Amino acid sequence: MNDMSTDTNPNVAAVVADLGHRAKAAARDLSMATTKARNLALTEAAKALRARAADILAANAKDLDSISDSGKDAAFIDRLTLTEDRVAAMADALDAIAGQDDPLGRTLATFDRPNGLKINRVSVPIGVIAMIYESRPNVGSDAGALCIKSGNAVILRGGSESLQSSRVIVACLTQGLAAAGLPEDAVQMVDTRDREAVKALLHSTDTVDLVIPRGGRGLVSLVQREARVPTLLHLDGNNHTYLHESADIEKSVGIVRNAKMRRTGICGATECVVIDAKIADQVLPRLAAALKDCELRGDAAARRILPEMTAATDDDWNTEYLSNIMSVKIVDDADAAIAFVQQHSSGHTDAIVTEDAQVAKRFMAAIDSAVVMHNASTQFSDGGEFGMGAEIGIATGKLHARGPVGAEQLTSFKYFVFGNGQQRD
Repeated sequence: MNDMSTDTNPNVAAVVADLGHRAKAAARDLSMATTKARNLALTEAAKALRARAADILAANAKDLDSISDSGKDAAFIDRLTLTEDRVAAMADALDAIAGQDDPLGRTLATFDRPNGLKINRVSVPIGVIAMIYESRPNVGSDAGALCIKSGNAVILRGGSESLQSSRVIVACLTQGLAAAGLPEDAVQMVDTRDREAVKALLHSTDTVDLVIPRGGRGLVSLVQREARVPTLLHLDGNNHTYLHESADIEKSVGIVRNAKMRRTGICGATECVVIDAKIADQVLPRLAAALKDCELRGDAAARRILPEMTAATDDDWNTEYLSNIMSVKIVDDADAAIAFVQQHSSGHTDAIVTEDAQVAKRFMAAIDSAVVMHNASTQFSDGGEFGMGAEIGIATGKLHARGPVGAEQLTSFKYFVFGNGQQRD
């Protein structure tokens, strides 16, 4: 870990540049490391997380105390909070990632040319990744582990509110690297609250190969505006669940309640339920009863069924609440639902609940989101639930990677060309 000030540093650009050069050197070594060594680093880091769970929770308590008078909402506090179960889940994720197949050195394609050349497309690390995220300290653990697995060095810049927690977590990751004989500089953190560090990372064209932001629209907008290096964007989760006229009512209520209320502050939470007018009278009262702890904001048709419902505004259709608020839209049919979701979705995760397989197929083909679900809670939009062990984020763009980004998505490729004296005419 570097020795940056925890507040501001007049030499922040120089220090970030030093982190980048050290990461670049570490990335070269890590790219050559064996599968066994990288997996050992992960399992040893998992052991360190479990052994230092009390230290992590104590550090997290300091982080929480530092924002006690800041007016942060409940969703933000939930994302920042670590518990014994969450620390255990972080360690389990590292073990799960270690148990996965190696994403490196895979032959993706082979071409045999008429002149005798044999060409292999082979998976390789990207290099140095800068991970910029807000509030959730467990993201640093997931990102660090996935980068180790995929042979990438990573520079972590977490939210200033999670600084204390992040220090201990990164120390556990570097302890794992050291135990495996791998360079500790493969996982570093920008240990400062100075926001200029983010811009410095975004301008690090000499050392950083990819920037991944994970946070709200403000962070993503900053990255889009300032980045001089390639980015893999994780946009907000304005997610929808559409209840088609053929939907099973009981199933619908259970799915929507879980999709919204399991954890309201995560990017996979449903923020808007879209209901077919043919079943709205049946399902909406039951849904409101099941969501009694959630404020529903409905259009005129929804409020005719439940007059006490808050009136939705145009802004509601485009809002990621990350709290116990959900908008309600009544539509005439599946075509209207598709048009509404296409207009307002952020491209993260959307779902349809229906017993009509053909309608499900049409909805899933039409909705251009990274993840589209049929008869399942949007909260399954998660790398762990996809069998990736963890995720570095949900990529909502269309290039390189899309949806949950695990170790495999953190690789690129290069071509190995084998000849036997061929010369080009």
